[in-house]
Amino acid sequence: MQTLEALTRDARALASGDVVLSAPETEVARQLQICNACRYCEGFCAMFPAMTQRLEFGKADIHYLANLCHNCGACLHACQYAPPHAFAVNVPQAMAQVRGQTYADYAWPPALGVLYQRNGLTLSLALAAGLSLFLLLTLQINGTLLADNLQDNFYKVFPHNLLVSLFAPVFLFAALALSLGVRRFWRDITPATSGAALTPPAANEATQDVLRLTYLDGGHGEGCNNEDDAFTLSRRRAHHLTFYGFMLCFAATSLATLYHYVFGWVAPYDLSSLPKLLGAVGGVSLLLGTASLFKLNLQRHPLHGDAAQKPMDLGFIALLFFTSLSGLALWLGRGSVALPALLAIHLGVVMALFATLPYGKFAHGIFRTAALLRFAVEKRQPNPLGVGGE
Repeated sequence: MQTLEALTRDARALASGDVVLSAPETEVARQLQICNACRYCEGFCAMFPAMTQRLEFGKADIHYLANLCHNCGACLHACQYAPPHAFAVNVPQAMAQVRGQTYADYAWPPALGVLYQRNGLTLSLALAAGLSLFLLLTLQINGTLLADNLQDNFYKVFPHNLLVSLFAPVFLFAALALSLGVRRFWRDITPATSGAALTPPAANEATQDVLRLTYLDGGHGEGCNNEDDAFTLSRRRAHHLTFYGFMLCFAATSLATLYHYVFGWVAPYDLSSLPKLLGAVGGVSLLLGTASLFKLNLQRHPLHGDAAQKPMDLGFIALLFFTSLSGLALWLGRGSVALPALLAIHLGVVMALFATLPYGKFAHGIFRTAALLRFAVEKRQPNPLGVGGE
């Protein structure tokens, strides 16, 4: 059996050419050498079968595998080499540290990658509060903060064209930054994952894995681990509520945009209209999902994940929570004198969410989707190591 020092030395030697692995990447390479020899966790998630197709772990391989890891914790609680063993194998934690590094490394523009380290709970809430206060003061100055003749019409508070000019640039920049970042990631990991092109069957399988959160079932259907070694489906359910709640809210906004520009149907819309119904259902789902995620995050086992990323995680969860809460409050208070204030608060929170989107935890869904797409491609190719990856 190799010593811990020997394994670390071998991991460092795996840096190919002039590409030097960072300390977190070196640690992942060290741990994966041990995992590759053991393979007890091979059926837990997509990361382990992908690992068995490699004997060496270069930078691109490590970035790919780190984003395949779903941080479910099952392998940690099953591992005979986990702390306090001298090998100190903690795959969820090591992978989480590298994942955080990949978000910053692939950020666009590159100089803004440091924002991932500063995008915490306090900053997120302070930004949302600051923007909301600015909008409230604007309404107070122009005399519409306590207006009672608005007839549920948001555009009497903030004109439609003003809202578009405020939110469209921020949203488009967020979409551009995320797409350029994940494109670089895709280009780097494609040669390391067989180099084969994406096919419809592979895309279909990966899409199902993303939408169903397949790998949060622990590999056995009973769920993953959170605060202890007991299996739970709570994280999977909370992620589903959050993801589909967010998508329903996004669909409601998109449909309202279609109504306005294509059909000429100007808001406000009836409560029975599709945009209103989608927004209400999505808002409730998002509220429940984010509240559950916040609780689960606080209860998480200290050896799970990267503690340094907890502020970023909680910041993103909090912004999603207050986006849904303020949106539902606005929906319920649409006929009251509080409508202008509720609208200003909701818009401030949404603006903060959009502004932090490219440099916060939202990136993990984008990068993981790309990794799952490459995994679906790679698994359809002949194993370069032969049957069983040996």
